[in-house]
Amino acid sequence: MASSSSAVQAEAFPDGTTEFVPLRGKKYDLRKPHITDQPITVNNWYQHVNWLNTTFIIFIPMLGVVASYWVPMQLKTVIFSIAYYYYAGLGITAGYHRLWAHTSYKATTPLKIFLAAAGAAAVEGSARWWSRDHRAHHRYTDTEKDPYSVRKGLLYSHIGWMVMKQNPRRIGRTDITDLNEDPVVVWQHRHYLKSVIAMALVVPTLFCGLMWGDFLGGFIYGGILRIFFIQQATFCVNSLAHWLGDQPFDDRNSPRDHVITAFVTLGEGYHNFHHEFPSDFRNAIEWWQYDPTKWFIWICKQVGLAYDLKKFPHNEIEKGRLQQIQKKLDQKRATLDWGIPLENLPVVSWDDFVSESKNGKALVAVAGVIHDVTNFISEHPGGKALISAAVGKDATAIFNGGVYLHSNAAHNLLSTMRVGVLRGGCEVEIWKRAQSENKDVASINDSTGKRIVRAGDQVTRVSQPVATADAA
Repeated sequence: MASSSSAVQAEAFPDGTTEFVPLRGKKYDLRKPHITDQPITVNNWYQHVNWLNTTFIIFIPMLGVVASYWVPMQLKTVIFSIAYYYYAGLGITAGYHRLWAHTSYKATTPLKIFLAAAGAAAVEGSARWWSRDHRAHHRYTDTEKDPYSVRKGLLYSHIGWMVMKQNPRRIGRTDITDLNEDPVVVWQHRHYLKSVIAMALVVPTLFCGLMWGDFLGGFIYGGILRIFFIQQATFCVNSLAHWLGDQPFDDRNSPRDHVITAFVTLGEGYHNFHHEFPSDFRNAIEWWQYDPTKWFIWICKQVGLAYDLKKFPHNEIEKGRLQQIQKKLDQKRATLDWGIPLENLPVVSWDDFVSESKNGKALVAVAGVIHDVTNFISEHPGGKALISAAVGKDATAIFNGGVYLHSNAAHNLLSTMRVGVLRGGCEVEIWKRAQSENKDVASINDSTGKRIVRAGDQVTRVSQPVATADAA
């Protein structure tokens, strides 16, 4: 009794998040064991399947494909189906995603109703449910709490998370207070099934039927098959956008940018940018990138239906891009041979340098650094005689324009032949001493702490004196 009362419990951080509370049906009993706690076996596999989602996502589209064999395809119905596809797609991209999941802009009530109806036509869950899971996806990307983590497999992130049951205790918590206070979101959530039947099936069936008498075509092509294609396109944001493309802003997580994904998803393909700057109403920031959702939102602003469009500061976007470029440069730099670091080279006296040069080693001193060119003499572009004449000598002037002003590549190649530093070797030994004494020295290091050597800044490069007057 005393021990239990004295136990100290950690206080939850007040981040606004709560367990997901459904607005319809029974609340989950988190104390009961969930089927996902058990491994999938031959005897229980059917218990792991979400049969409702499987019916809507797989079985009904299969019936639609079979039925299309007997239902002729009319051109007017095809055109309507494509147009209705884009309408429903904008309900997901401009509505569910950018408006409600990320609040990247604000919408008037008519635009909210327009987008909520379009989202219902896509049959991908209510705006409240969809946005809640998507916020969890951003907060817990690529972790166990990510509802559709690509780390669980490409197929799982695409469709597996929908057709297999998920344990609600494993999905990350998010704050959806704003969604619960939005009357359009709440109404659509409470009346979702009615909304889906009306917008996804009844509207296309009646429109095609009443306009040109193609009731069956409207139901099959404008309804069932259109739903299938738009679902698969949207699922590509969860799968393809985390697997295909580049990572120009951050590579710590899986999101990627690719034009193919953008074309498939109405502009949602620049996913690496989106995960870095989720509050930006744009997915594509360049004029030539495909993002029709961005332009739809912009047009809505021009006609007074949308406002407060959020854009991340250009300066911060470019900083993120530059930091990622620098990170990749550092990674590439780490794979290259830059020679033994100066601080790791032994200090050699002049007499020892000359003595070893006479005993078979082809040693050349340039700017106080000793280089072993034994294996390079036969490959020297300027011939053997010139480089052999510099063995055992200080070739600083010769290397830096006295005979030939060597290229940046030559200085880089020479750095890989370092074997020592001359005692009294000017700035080289001073630099080494400063390093050993932890003094402030002028050097630039990469993210791994290794020194960066810029073109023209090699220690063997010595500036030529500038002539100030002609000799009398």
